Amino acid sequence: MSIRTDLAIELEKNTEDNLFKTEKIGETEVIFTTLNDNNPYGKVKGKYITIKVGKIDLLTDFCEVEKAIKISLESLITKGWKSILIVGLGNREITSDCIGPFTAEKILATRHIMGEFCEKIGLSGLKSVSVITPSVLGKTGIESYEIIKAVTTKIKPDAVILIDALCASNTQNIFSVIQLTDSGISPGSGVKNTRKEISQKTLGIPCIAIGVPTVVEANVIAKELSGKEETKPLDLILTPKDTDLLSHRISEILAKSLNLFLQPDTDREVLLSLV
Repeated sequence: MSIRTDLAIELEKNTEDNLFKTEKIGETEVIFTTLNDNNPYGKVKGKYITIKVGKIDLLTDFCEVEKAIKISLESLITKGWKSILIVGLGNREITSDCIGPFTAEKILATRHIMGEFCEKIGLSGLKSVSVITPSVLGKTGIESYEIIKAVTTKIKPDAVILIDALCASNTQNIFSVIQLTDSGISPGSGVKNTRKEISQKTLGIPCIAIGVPTVVEANVIAKELSGKEETKPLDLILTPKDTDLLSHRISEILAKSLNLFLQPDTDREVLLSLV
């Protein structure tokens, strides 16, 4: 019985394929994976970058993680962009699914303050950033894809950055890694509730997905405790007891890193004072 995962680093390792390439930013490991069409893992073609942040509740200095996120985004998004849409996917009322909305609410939206106004307040270097949190189908009656497609058609951003919770197949990766990919995302896939794919193929513009694993299937816990593979699926999704605190903390790191990436021409201290 296969245990599902959204993480590229949890794919079965084959040394002959040389699938994983690791670099270090200080003490932080950054793992690069490129998957082609018809890969044996059933994953969407694209670049996958995994940042190993370690136990998020024990981290006191996030500078290396911020730098790793910035470098990763620069490698996934074409230079010269002028406008980006940030999308916080998920349900803010569910602790294991709130990272997207929590991150989005901390992003500095600037599309409405461009032009002469920015110059007058000394922020002429601001780039255009828009932010939405489409919530979930069960609350809105509208697919996230439909909302995002309508918004991108109207405001025409150069790229979309999606933030969402993921599913892991190893408890050690829960709230311990950040995955970035240019392959897009299918909202709800982490809890077996997959909706319409949001990607460059469906939107027509680059879509970068940033995800943090917050859940594992119960079979993962059973296997780790017993050392045996379960023959029957356990229809349970599990998350740490302090997921609410961990979600808040990781969303703060993601938001800060994104704000610094999105506004490279704005003084760091000035930028952080605005959010």
